[in-house]
Parts: sequence; C-alpha cells; structure tokens
Amino acid sequence: MNHQEVADRVLNAIGKNNIQAAAHCATRLRLVIKDESKIDQQALDDDADVKGTFETNGQHQIIIGPGDVDKVYDALIAKTGLKEATPDDIKAVAAAGQKKNPLMDFLKVLSDIFIPIVPALVAGGLLMALNNVLTAEHLFMAKSVVEVYPGLKGIAEMINAMASAPFTFLPILLGFSATKRFGGNPYLGATMGMIMVLPSLVNGYSVATTMAAGKMVYWNVFGLHVAQAGYQGQVLPVLAVAYILATLEKFFHKHIKGAFDFTFTPMFAIVITGFLTFTIVGPVLRTVSDALTNGLVGLYNTTGWIGMGIFGLLYSAIVITGLHQTFPAIETQLLANVAKTGGSFIFPVASMANIGQGAATLAIFFATKSQKQKALTSSAGVSALLGITEPAIFGVNLKMKFPFVFAAIASGIASAFLGLFHVLSVAMGPASVIGFISIASKSIPAFMLSAVISFVVAFIPTFIYAKRTLGDDRDQVKSPAPTSTVINVNDEIISAPVTGTSESLKQVNDQVFSAEIMGKGAAIVPSADQVVAPADGVITVTYDSHHAYGIKTTAGAEILIHLGLDTVNLNGEHFTTNVQKGDTVHQGDLLGTFDVAALKAANYDPTVMLVVTNTANYANVERLKVTNVQAGEQLVALTEPQLAQLLLQLSKLY
Repeated sequence: MNHQEVADRVLNAIGKNNIQAAAHCATRLRLVIKDESKIDQQALDDDADVKGTFETNGQHQIIIGPGDVDKVYDALIAKTGLKEATPDDIKAVAAAGQKKNPLMDFLKVLSDIFIPIVPALVAGGLLMALNNVLTAEHLFMAKSVVEVYPGLKGIAEMINAMASAPFTFLPILLGFSATKRFGGNPYLGATMGMIMVLPSLVNGYSVATTMAAGKMVYWNVFGLHVAQAGYQGQVLPVLAVAYILATLEKFFHKHIKGAFDFTFTPMFAIVITGFLTFTIVGPVLRTVSDALTNGLVGLYNTTGWIGMGIFGLLYSAIVITGLHQTFPAIETQLLANVAKTGGSFIFPVASMANIGQGAATLAIFFATKSQKQKALTSSAGVSALLGITEPAIFGVNLKMKFPFVFAAIASGIASAFLGLFHVLSVAMGPASVIGFISIASKSIPAFMLSAVISFVVAFIPTFIYAKRTLGDDRDQVKSPAPTSTVINVNDEIISAPVTGTSESLKQVNDQVFSAEIMGKGAAIVPSADQVVAPADGVITVTYDSHHAYGIKTTAGAEILIHLGLDTVNLNGEHFTTNVQKGDTVHQGDLLGTFDVAALKAANYDPTVMLVVTNTANYANVERLKVTNVQAGEQLVALTEPQLAQLLLQLSKLY
C-alpha cells in the first residue's frame, strides 16, 4: 500500500478543507466532517485500499487496517495541516457539534441495563418454547408429546421450572444490572430485587385478584397499612427502585466516612429504599406498568393486521433511530405477563424486518459484479438473516437506498400476515429465520409462511432493480494479485491470545469486526487479564494506548489482536505492554495485560478480537474452538490455497 496515495485519494473524496478533526485507532481513521454532503462516497467505495466506511456518533470512520492506518493518518495530517488528535478529542469535537438529546440518552440507559440480562431471558425464553413444544396439543399430533410419551412428563416439568426462573426472579436480574448502571453497588441492587420477590409476599402475578377478593395482607406501620405485595414479572418498579437505591448509596458514601460508611451505608440505603418501594414507588409504578401493558395489548387488538403491517414497515427505520433499544423493556413486560397478554407482537415483527433486510442484501450479492461488494454483502446478508442487521443496513442497504426500501415493504407485508394469523412470541430469542423456536407452537406454520413472504418480496424486486441499475459495476481499482506474498506453507494453527469463552466474530458488537471487513478469525470474551502471543512471529504494530497488537507469524499470517471495543479512548488506562514494534516473540510469550474488571466497570465491552487480516491469502480461515479456551490453546486454523486445491483434485480422483 502506498500510504501517501491513499491519503490523497481519501482527501480527494472527503475534501481537504472539509475535515474538522482527525484521529485514528487500530484499524480505522476517525474524522469529524464539516459537511457530509460534500463526500464522494462512491470514490471511497471504489478504493481497493479502503475496506469500508460508516458514520457513528458524529464521526466518519474509514477502515484502512492495522499497520497501515497510522501511516495513512500521518500522511493525511501532513497534507492538511490539522493538529494530531486522540479518539477522545475527536469524540469531544463530535459531541460539541451535536445537540444534547435526552431521549437518546434515556434509550442508551435502557440499552445498558437490558443488554447484559438478555442472555438469561433468552435462555429462559427458549426453554419455555421447548416446554410448549412438549406440552402443546395438535402440534405434531392430536395429543401433546408428553401425553403420548408419559416418560417425558418429568423432563417437561423440569424444563418449565428452569424456564420460569428468569421471569419469576426478573427483579433480581434487573436490580443488579440497573443499580450497576446507575452507579450503585449491584449486589445491593440484587438484594432489593430479592426483597421484592420474597416468597412470604403475595405473588406479583396474583396481586390484582388477591386485592379484588379482599384477601390482601398488610403491614401496620405507624397506622399506615402497607400491602405485602410482591413484584414478580415487573419492570418499571424495579428500574425506579434501582435508581433510588444507587442515589441514596452515593449520598451516604459522600456524607459518612471511614468504617461507619462501610458498616451503615448499605443498611440505610436498603431500609429507606425498601420502605419507599412498598409504600409509594412500587404501588404507583405497578399501576403505570399494568396500564402500559394493557395499552399495548389493546393497541394490538384494536389495530390488528393493519397495525402490525405499519409496525413492520417502519421497524427497520426505528432501528436506525435507536428507538428499538426500548423494546426489550416493553417485550420483557409482555412476556412476564404472558398469561394475560398472550405473548409479544414485537419479536415476530423484528424477525420479519431482519429477514427482509438480509434478503435484500443477498439480492445485491447475486446482482453485483463488484468483488468488494460481494465480500461485504455475503457476510452482511447472512448475519442479517441470523438477527444481526447493522452490517446489512448501514453497510449496504442504506447506502444504496432501494434495497432498504424494498426490505421495509417486504417486512410490512409479512407483518400484516402475522397480524392476520395472530402470531405472538412466547419467549425471547433470535429475531431471525430461526425465530420460530420462540413462537407459540400453534402459530409456527404461520410464522414460517410470513418469513418466506418477507424473504421473497424483499429479494426479487431488489435483484431485478439492481440488475437494471448497477450495470457493469466491477471494481475500478483492483488490488495486485497475490504473487510472492501468497503463503507457501501447509496449514497453520493460531492459538488463543487470552483465556475466556470463544465466539464467532459475527457476534461482536462492532460492525467492522462482525461483518469481517478486516478479515476472519475469532472473538473471545475474556476471563483473565494476560495477553500472550498466539504464534511465533514479529510484532508489526503496537499503540501508545496498548489496546491492540499486530503480529506477522513466522509462517506468514498477519494477525490483529484487539483488546475490547472502543478501548482506544482509554489512552492506555487499564493496559500494560511488554513488547514493542519489531520484537520477536514466541507462542505463549506475555505481550501485556488488561484489566477486564476495570473495563466492565467503565462500561467498555472487553471482548478480544483475533483477526487474520490477510484472510484473502488463504483458502479457509476457520475458528476451531466454540466453548471455553485457555490462552495458548488452538483457536483458528488457516488452510493454504495450494493445499486446498490439491485436496480438491484428490477428491475428484476418488
């Protein structure tokens, strides 16, 4: 790569005087632009050295790649005369140019609270769906599975017990997560959640009927009658209680010092919050919560298939605004009261929207002749069909506009069918082609029919329109074909750089890594703080922030190890390093450390990405381990092209 030329091309596309501030991280340029309308996006898309672009939080980010982005940045700074800036500086400049949006801040708070507990709710929801499959009549036959095979009854009951737990004890999960988000001790938040679902209280699901029957039990507190009502399945009361608890805890920490603080602050915070919970906050917000639930159910029953169609038509647009971050709170409330609500109408619609966006993206894959576009649309389309739509929406469909529109129309039509057949989900799960596992068993056929409608209606018009409008869109700037740089060795195995839980790169909450724009590899949710060399090689890239390493292995693989998401903003805080650029390392050598707990406490995602940035040089890059890995264990296998061709020839012979 000629870094000077890349900088020139970027400046020509952006405008030399159109950049307000510039910084870079391990993989991308981060620019604050004065006028977005002046950007020649097509020029950036056609540049073989630019791996992708996207806009987020007021920053225009241009993906270059490790080992090159810093050199392109230096050239760009020299050509523009801009002052060098850090990602934090860029963030401040971008924020200064944006008006404060209380609604978006509120949505982010909800997102921060619910995202950590979603896995527990999904696990419980899918177990609930499995129980429904075992106990539902007229699904596979006239009788239920457990009626035909009585030996499965005990298993079904166990599954039902496990499925009910996350929703029955939802206040404990919410109390922990919300109190942590509001800056309090999460364990005190969990304690308040336990208090709200004590077995000695009247079960939250039975409060209304108990009161109607005149059988509610009360505490007599100085003549005040306080209902002994539980809060199973409630959301809003727990969020308010968590906020009050965290606020009181911070107040007492500030005004009580030393050993007295450690001893009395938790007690004061709990007793005051508990009293407010049962006397004022809980009863009031239970009423508000019930009204919200009844209102949503009434809206669904009133608008029917028309309302569902409109919701489906607008769902992807809602995702763009970020308003969908409120849906987990609403959906949790609907599912926690499934006996009254029948389930959630949000999940089926989200599934149709995701399928539509994925289908439209795959239509571009089949219509385009651009290899760069094919690489992006193939991974983004499949990801969208499996429920991760950001790469498809932001990387393909919104840029081209018409795929997004056709996908939205398809989602609206499919969602109208959902409304006609009264399809509701009874569990949380992946809003995707496999979303049927979360649907009420009797409605699974209707859900699958709607999914087919969404896919077909999005795919066919998008493909036809793309074929007519794209023409010959072959890449105009082509990278030189690999010659001497092609690896001439047999398979290479790359080890895990950290200890933790291995997962697919596509699960990472970053559209650059999840779309595999930088290359294929693996992600690890770390459980230890040490980072070790995944193979023998030379350190090619290091950063002052110590959040990423580049390694070229002895066998020729180019590896990027990226520690956490957006951790470049920490400027090296919580990170240490033992190596410098040019150092030779051996597999298992300590590269550095990072404080996983501190990153989580600072609301940073600590997921570690291991990316083979020269993926194109290999016939296959495959993640080997799908569960827990120890640092140094085999993680990624690289198949060299000539070997793959030889195996193909041998397979033909036999």
